[in-house]
Parts: sequence; structure tokens; C-alpha cells
Amino acid sequence: MVKYNATWYTAVPTIHQIILDRHLKKPEPVYPKLRFIRSCSASLAPTILARLEEAFGAPVLEAYAMTEASHLTSSNPLPEDGQHKPGSVGKPVGQEMVILDETGVAQEAGAIGEVCIRGPNVTKGYKNNPEANKVAFLFGWFHTGDLGYFDSHGYLHLVGRIKELINRGGEKISPIEVDAVLLSCPDIAQAVCFGVPDDKYGEEINCAITPKEGSNVDEEEVLRFCKKNLAAFKVPKKVFIADSLPNTATGKIQRRLVAEHFLA
Repeated sequence: MVKYNATWYTAVPTIHQIILDRHLKKPEPVYPKLRFIRSCSASLAPTILARLEEAFGAPVLEAYAMTEASHLTSSNPLPEDGQHKPGSVGKPVGQEMVILDETGVAQEAGAIGEVCIRGPNVTKGYKNNPEANKVAFLFGWFHTGDLGYFDSHGYLHLVGRIKELINRGGEKISPIEVDAVLLSCPDIAQAVCFGVPDDKYGEEINCAITPKEGSNVDEEEVLRFCKKNLAAFKVPKKVFIADSLPNTATGKIQRRLVAEHFLA
């Protein structure tokens, strides 16, 4: 990056964390002068965003993209063009975007619903898959499967995948919110929470974490931290502690894979 005068890079949160750990353990003698750092493909915890900005002296811009939209759907602006908000994936870019409820009614700012898009960049359908197309294209919009809301300034905030929301005794819990709290713990390097079947509540929360190097954090400490920073019904019932978390070839951590791995 220094050799070719690179002014920005983009990565998934897992890669950002690896780069940040490398910087803290073994700093480079010279760093590239970055205009910005981009994060995409999964939610970036605000604490990681703040550490990246402090370490590399550049704004971290979260974005939201999907293959079906080829590829960018929203992004935080560069500092000269507006505020970039931690925890938000910015404003729509290149296509229309709306938050719809289950009946197809557009939601006001602050109301959670499904993120839906339409425009020339959006796919016309899945090949040879009429069932998927029936679900994905309703009310004249493409349905992303993501839950979110617009704030009063038009910035999109994602709550999670519809299928990944945890329903504990009727209380809908965003796994992204619990992840962010876990990642704010000084002893935790990576964290993913997920729903598991439960006889009493229908679903309970479990989580998997990797400790920071040199940390001996145990389940009791993690739960104590959660109880201080989360409502009681959002505190995980079980904590899996591991050396690493399963992820995809691109470094993206998928909740379903993590759940299957640890529950097995």
C-alpha cells in the first residue's frame, strides 16, 4: 500500500480486526496516508470502528451491499460530504430504498421493517427458481431479507437478517446489538450470538467468543459483563469460548455456520 500510494482499502469486519490486532502487536514503521477505510458484508461494532480510526487516522465508512444489487446499496459519506455514523450503513446509493412492513406499507423514520430496493442495478430474478422470486419480489420491490430502519437524517441502520432475529418468549432480539456489546468488552476479540431452541422460551440466546491474546476471560466474566450492559432477557444463556470462529472463504462470519458448529 505504501509502495503504490494506496489511499483506501475495503474489508469485512474479521479482516479489519486482524489488521487492528497486527497493528497493536507489531506496528509497521510507515503507514499509508489513508483518505478512508471501508467496511462491508457484515456489521462492524462501533468499538472496532473507533479503534480503527484511532489506529490509522482515517474515517471508517460502513457500507451495505449485495450481489442482487450489483453491488452497492448504501454507504456513509466521506467527511467532506457529510457525517459518517458508527452503527449505520449510511444513505442509499444508486437506487431507491424503502422500509416496508409485512403488508407492504412504507415505514416512517425510526420504525423497523424490511429493507427493500428497486432500480436498474437490481436483479430481475433468480434463475430457474420461481419460489425464491415469488418471495423476493413483492409490492413492486426487491426484498433483501434484512431488517432495519432509517433515522431522522436518512441514514440506514440494520437490525439483522429476518431469519436470524432471536424470538425469546415473544421478545424479538437483534443479534447485532448483543454482538456489539460483547465486542465492547476489553477481553473479547470476536463475538457472535445466535438463537438456539428452548423448551420454555421457544428460543434462547447463546454466543461464541474468541478472547484477546493474553486474556483468560471465562464464561462467568462474559456473563457478568453482559448483565451490566444488556437488559436481562438479552443476556446469553451459554457462552462458547474458542480459539477461532468458523467463517467463509472471504473471512465473513455467518451466524448459521457458527451456530451449527458449536451446537454440534
